[in-house]
Amino acid sequence: MAMKRAGVYAIRALCSSAKLTRQVHSTAGSKKIVGVFYKANEYAELNPNFVGTVERGLGIRDWLESQGHQYVVTDDKEGPDCELEKHLSDLHVLITTPFHPAYVTAERIKKAKNLQLLLTAGIGSDHIDLKAAAEAGLTVAEVTGSNVVSVAEDELMRILILVRNFLPGYHQVINGDWNVAGIAHRAYDLEGKTVGTIGAGRIGRLLLQRLKPFNCNLLYHDRIKIDPELENQTGAKFEEDLDAMLPKCDIIVLNTPLTEKTRGLLDKERISKLKKGVLIVNNARGALVDTQAVADACASGHIGGYSGDVWFPQPAPKDHPWRYMPNQAMTPHISGTTIDAQLRYAAGTKDMLDRYFKGEEFPLQNYIVKEGVLAPQYR
Repeated sequence: MAMKRAGVYAIRALCSSAKLTRQVHSTAGSKKIVGVFYKANEYAELNPNFVGTVERGLGIRDWLESQGHQYVVTDDKEGPDCELEKHLSDLHVLITTPFHPAYVTAERIKKAKNLQLLLTAGIGSDHIDLKAAAEAGLTVAEVTGSNVVSVAEDELMRILILVRNFLPGYHQVINGDWNVAGIAHRAYDLEGKTVGTIGAGRIGRLLLQRLKPFNCNLLYHDRIKIDPELENQTGAKFEEDLDAMLPKCDIIVLNTPLTEKTRGLLDKERISKLKKGVLIVNNARGALVDTQAVADACASGHIGGYSGDVWFPQPAPKDHPWRYMPNQAMTPHISGTTIDAQLRYAAGTKDMLDRYFKGEEFPLQNYIVKEGVLAPQYR
């Protein structure tokens, strides 16, 4: 797969090189790097490894400044007067995360005349207008694999929370109640249930492996089949037709990137054809589903439970319907920003910056846009 992608990049680059307007690699001299992260506030000093925040800025400030580079870190990313807008005109590198994304629109790209490199500290670069980035000759890269374990573990947790009807019991305890029937009437075993993942990339494959010991019936839909050895190991069955797979599932997990093709993938019509009482876990992207259709289906009971940590937009507004719909187990976007994941994506970001300063290539799997070409999963 790596060789095939390299060949595609090389061929397409020859065809589009005339359109590229910005240098892919760094030239000598000081660079201005801007990082957009969430604030840790009072939690900043509670863990020295809490690096994915404004306060610690991935732990790379001393390293960058020792080499003569300027490093600006902020959480202020929205509106024409935000801190990020003030730096667009002269920054060279923008680092952001899926957990507090700076939305890099075509308009912002036009303003950023010196911009060369867009880095995602984590996985998922849909907060960037990738077509506009490609047309501008920018490089877009992310730290592939940095939070795969973190997200897959979180998905498994959410499946169990929904299947066991955990949250009503928790709420009873903190409210001073005790009503076993109020929980047990819709609590089930995971064993024997049919679980389907939409997408079987790194996270989807790992989830299938994690689910194997629970003796579920495992299904997956993707552009391509997974390795036959892994398929045999997990017992997962490939479903080429998504619309044929979905009605079979007791539990659906979304593990596909957000693209123009996948936006609104679970819409009102598709949801209406799911099993009554289906459970859905979405740690991929909020815009993969129709927000109001999900809220309505949870209210009617057609969706028996919905859990995830992704919203659109992020942070979610206070009046977002998912905050108030029944049978939900939603959280802020946290699954991929465990302390372990932060250390991995901080190290991966530093490695790519070092390669950028030296004019070296990144690991091929990290590229989302390279020499005007989008990675296959975003086409």
